[in-house]
Amino acid sequence: MSVDAATVRRIAHLARIAVKEDEVSHLQGELNAMLAFVEQLTEVDIDGVEPMTSVTPMEMKKRADVVSDGEIPAKVLANAPATEDHFFLVPKVVE
Repeated sequence: MSVDAATVRRIAHLARIAVKEDEVSHLQGELNAMLAFVEQLTEVDIDGVEPMTSVTPMEMKKRADVVSDGEIPAKVLANAPATEDHFFLVPKVVE
């Protein structure tokens, strides 16, 4: 894949980066070098390689997926300016 000058200008426009006309050719080379490196990554044989979450072998800590009130509803409602029947009371915003 190769990036042309028009694509560099479009990328700069989308990224809201001011690029002077004399910088376009330099950026074109930089982007093409990055894309060439990414293309090299497709040549790596990853068959049989497990996805990893860390560089050290470990299991992720998991918690039970249960619904609870957090065991502190009174403390949470204490922060509300107004409550009613254990719920936050908010002003009506839709007529």
